[in-house]
Amino acid sequence: MKIAVDFDGTIVEHRYPAIGKPVLFAFETLKKLEEQRHQLILWTYRSGKELDQAVEFCRKRGIEFYAVNKNYPEEVFDEKTTSRKIQADFYIDDRNIGGLPGWGEIWQMIHPELNPVYGDEVRRLPRRRGLLRRIFGR
Repeated sequence: MKIAVDFDGTIVEHRYPAIGKPVLFAFETLKKLEEQRHQLILWTYRSGKELDQAVEFCRKRGIEFYAVNKNYPEEVFDEKTTSRKIQADFYIDDRNIGGLPGWGEIWQMIHPELNPVYGDEVRRLPRRRGLLRRIFGR
């Protein structure tokens, strides 16, 4: 799957334009997702020097993104022909309705059948009811 991941507030704490401390279990979960052969796309507001710093920060912690602010590495962004919208199966962002769940919960949403630490198959855990289901009872 293609998974678009925001940087500030999602992988690291908000400190833009500086880089905040890593969010608990963010890098560990991203590494496990890479091991499961998911394509990770860094999807961030950052550009220029700040974007380069974010990519290098992640690289030093073992994360190599499939693409950065692009649908695929070779894509050339041209405002006249290319949408800024990233096409992905999942979007991980702190600006989601309800905010950013913990990285352990994110792992369980993507791989409910796997143990988040070892990747081993485990018995399926009951899913928490989503925010809208809790509100509307459906």
